[in-house]
Amino acid sequence: MNSAERQAQIQMQLSTAKKPITATTFADSFGVSRQTIVGDIALMRARGEELVATPRGYMYVEDSPHQAIIVCRHTPDQAGDELTRIVDNGGAALDVIVDHPLYGQLRGELQIRTHAEINLFLGRMRKNKGKMLSELTDGIHMHTIAYDTPAQLTAIKASLREAGYLYEETTR
Repeated sequence: MNSAERQAQIQMQLSTAKKPITATTFADSFGVSRQTIVGDIALMRARGEELVATPRGYMYVEDSPHQAIIVCRHTPDQAGDELTRIVDNGGAALDVIVDHPLYGQLRGELQIRTHAEINLFLGRMRKNKGKMLSELTDGIHMHTIAYDTPAQLTAIKASLREAGYLYEETTR
């Protein structure tokens, strides 16, 4: 199978998948290296495919009726509580963004919509001894939040405010 055929298969599988698919899964099924799949995905993105790499694998960008960017500040140990507050109030944490003084804006794809996805993210963070992007900016970070109704965004902000995570004019 050549690169174009493999990319067509990746596109077909991702377009019908109910959950993200890892590069390792694709590599095993096509008999190539994980890095070959990473390269295929990069080429597909360069052609305009709206693919994101999440902690659970690759997926197409999911459209949400509404999105907002919120600014938060907390310690790494509070990340699970922050994500739980977002999910429990009907939202999804699509990404995390920090404004780094040297590199500019850095973004990490999350696509976290459920408690299981929160647990998977935090488990992988611990297993890999990873660091949160927000550790580069004294805990200050942004999330793009997807939600269905304005009331959900209001509830998300209220819950984060109650925990002291929402970074607002009054918290500086």
